[in-house]
Amino acid sequence: MTEPTTTNYADVWYRTRLESSDLIARPPLSGPAEADVCIIGGGLAGLTAAHDLAVAGRRVVLLEARRVAWGASGRNGGFVSPGYAQGYDAIARRCGAEGADALHAMSIEGMRIVADTIARLSIDRADPRPGILGAVRYDAGRALQDRRDWLAERFDYHVDYLDRAALGQHLTSPVYHQALHDLNAFHFDPLAYARALARAAEAAGAVIHEGSAASVVSGSPAGWTVATAGGEVKARDVLIATGGYTGGLVPQLDRAFLPIATYVMVTKPDPERIATAIHTTSAVGDDRRAGDYYRLVDGGRRILWGGKITTRRSEPRDLGRLLHGTMTSTYPQLAGIEIDKVWSGLMSYARHLMPQIGRMPSGLWHCTAFGGHGMNTTAIGGRVVAEAILGQSDRWRRFEPFGLEWTGGLAGMAAVQLTYWKLQAQDAWRERRG
Repeated sequence: MTEPTTTNYADVWYRTRLESSDLIARPPLSGPAEADVCIIGGGLAGLTAAHDLAVAGRRVVLLEARRVAWGASGRNGGFVSPGYAQGYDAIARRCGAEGADALHAMSIEGMRIVADTIARLSIDRADPRPGILGAVRYDAGRALQDRRDWLAERFDYHVDYLDRAALGQHLTSPVYHQALHDLNAFHFDPLAYARALARAAEAAGAVIHEGSAASVVSGSPAGWTVATAGGEVKARDVLIATGGYTGGLVPQLDRAFLPIATYVMVTKPDPERIATAIHTTSAVGDDRRAGDYYRLVDGGRRILWGGKITTRRSEPRDLGRLLHGTMTSTYPQLAGIEIDKVWSGLMSYARHLMPQIGRMPSGLWHCTAFGGHGMNTTAIGGRVVAEAILGQSDRWRRFEPFGLEWTGGLAGMAAVQLTYWKLQAQDAWRERRG
C-alpha cells in the first residue's frame, strides 16, 4: 500500500484555513474504470456537474490533474454575484434581448445555486458573508440609479443605490463617488466550498481521482476512453471542465481561450488600521474595466485584495507591490499595512468574454472560460451540462452564440495585454474628469 501524497496546493491564504486531513490527496487513477460520465477537471464547474449527475444516479469518475480546486477555483477572490465579464448590450447584439435576458437570469440562478448548496450542505467553513458593493471612482450621475431600476423591472432583482454620503458609512476613501449595494450577492472561501462540494459528490457516489492528468481522449459518442498515466476510464459521455491550465488535451479548446494571470494579496493582521478605511462586511469591486476587488477576511483583521492581469507570469512579489500601491492610493490611511501573502493563478478567457459551454461536433461536452465572471457561472455551467447529459433540458444552448472562437494564438495574447493597458488608460482618464 502506497503512502498518501501530501498537498501541492499553491501557497494561497485559503490554504492556511485547511485542516490537516485536507492536505491528504485522493489516490490517483490506477488501472481501468468505467463510468456513465467522465469529467476532466476538479474545479467548481466540474464538481457541480459531478455532484448533480451523481445525485441523479449516474456513475461519475472525475479526473483532476493536481488537487480539487487547485487552479483558479481555489485561488480567486471569492465573489458570488450575477452577470458576466461581457456586458449585457454586447451579449444582446449576439443573441438578442430575449437571449440576453435568459442568460442574465441564469447568472442569477448560478449565484443562488452556490448559496443553496452552502445552506443545504452546511458548509460553515466557506464562511459566506452577504453583500457586494459595486463602487465607482467618478460621478456616475443617474447611471447607477438607472441600473438599479432596470434590474428591478427586468429581473425582479433588487439592489440599493448609495450616494457619496451613504457610501461613506461603509468606506472612507477619497476616490469613490457612488455605489450599488447588492445584498443578494455574497463572498466566501472558494477552496472550502469546493472541497465540501467534492465530498458531497463522493457521498452521492462519484469517484474522484487527484494527481490524474488526462493525457488522451479518444473515441466517439458511441463510447469514449480517457487515458491517464496510471489507467483509463471508459465512459458514455465526457465533460471537459478545465480552465487556464488545460494545455493541449483537446486542440479545439486549447485554441479557443487564453490563459490569463491574475493576482491576489492578503495583508497581515492590522484590524484597527483597517477599520479606519473599510467598515463594512460587504465585499467591494469597482467598475474599472480592469478592476480591483477586495474584502475583509479573518474576521476583519486582514484585507484580501485582487486585481491586475497579465498574459505572462510576473513575479508575484512585484505584483504584490502594485496591488499594495493600488490599495494605498484608494485608502491612504492604509499605507503602513504590510503584505502577508501574494499569489497568482491562471484563468481562461474566451475572445468574446463569455463562458464556453456546450457540445463539440465530436460529441465531447465542454464547460470552460470562466475568467472574470465570478462563481455564479461555474455553478450554472456545471448544472446545465449535467441537465443535458441527463436529458432534462437543453438550456446549454443559450450559450451557443458564444462558441469556440480562435483567440489568435501569440498575437491574441499580445492583443489582450495591449487592450488591458488601453482600458487602464481609459479608466484613468475617466477618473481624472471626475
